[in-house]
Amino acid sequence: MPTGRHHRVDIAVLGGGAIGLACAWRARRQGLSVMLVERDGLGSGASKVAAGMLAPVAEAEFGDAARSVLEMNLRSAAMWPAFAAELGQAAGIEVKLHRSGTLLLARDADEARELERSSALRDSLGLQTRRLRASQARALEPALAPTVRLALEAPDDHSVDPRNLIEALARACTRAGVQVLAEAGPAALELDADGAVRGLRLHDGSIVEATTVVLAAGAWSGSVEGLPPEALPSVRPVKGQILRLRDPAGPGMITRVLRYEGGYIVPRGDGRYVLGATVEEQGFDASPTAGGLYELLRQAWELVPGITELAIEELGVSFRPGTPDNVPLIGPGGAPGLLCATGHYRNGILLTPLTAELVCQALAGAVAA
Repeated sequence: MPTGRHHRVDIAVLGGGAIGLACAWRARRQGLSVMLVERDGLGSGASKVAAGMLAPVAEAEFGDAARSVLEMNLRSAAMWPAFAAELGQAAGIEVKLHRSGTLLLARDADEARELERSSALRDSLGLQTRRLRASQARALEPALAPTVRLALEAPDDHSVDPRNLIEALARACTRAGVQVLAEAGPAALELDADGAVRGLRLHDGSIVEATTVVLAAGAWSGSVEGLPPEALPSVRPVKGQILRLRDPAGPGMITRVLRYEGGYIVPRGDGRYVLGATVEEQGFDASPTAGGLYELLRQAWELVPGITELAIEELGVSFRPGTPDNVPLIGPGGAPGLLCATGHYRNGILLTPLTAELVCQALAGAVAA
């Protein structure tokens, strides 16, 4: 984009991860003119390293805030099959859901007691699970270690490859007529004299004037320039280290998503596996650490000894957008003209369809006003 240009659109989306791309695509399909601005490459933040678990049952936790997140997760999970089909058609590439189910595993007596407790919680919430003895779990997944104590099967918790999702969303946006500006550098919100958001000022000095700005910058949403401190969304970065592994023998070592205290293993169905993830309150420190990777591998090895035979394809580090109660921020922001679509913590990929729908509902009212 040439320096100093002025643009006028209905909607400006700040952030080019799964959430921002989905909001832009849906808004454009509503007939709105849309520009999406991404500081780096599309999907280069948390979306690039995400495991892509669509796992509302496995994510269920105790507490009122967790109940709110569960309701959102369940609603969005139900939307995923239709969303994937529609997106695939719009993009011209398949968005494949891996309908493998999930096993939640306990390695010792303490973890078994906690798994029993969480199983009772899920039963009380009406969530579908099946308690498995260790032998039953190993019959489903022979690669599991004989030391596994207990398992809980969540047959409706599946996964999707976020990189496939990002490619499809980017293509769908382009085909729909979204103006996509990647590698744009940091952008700031533009406010009028009354403190209302009226667009974006880009790194090169260009202005994007918009009726509404959708803030979908993930972990960076809490530090976007232009807003007074009291109007900034309360979002912090939560560091995660993740490994991508490949089995030279091909697929089949593990077929289901495995979750356990401190980590998970997600099969991609083609001999590749995602092993994650650390949870670190380290700000925006993107340095991988030996200790973090050791813990990922040690915990996985205790459950799947064959994991150490796999080849390392990639080490990733990124930042989840956390909020004080880990409930996403979807809706009006701290200034008129601003909508937030951020703070999804561990559930950004899962909540992509629902977030886009909620944002577009809010946009319809904002543009009409």
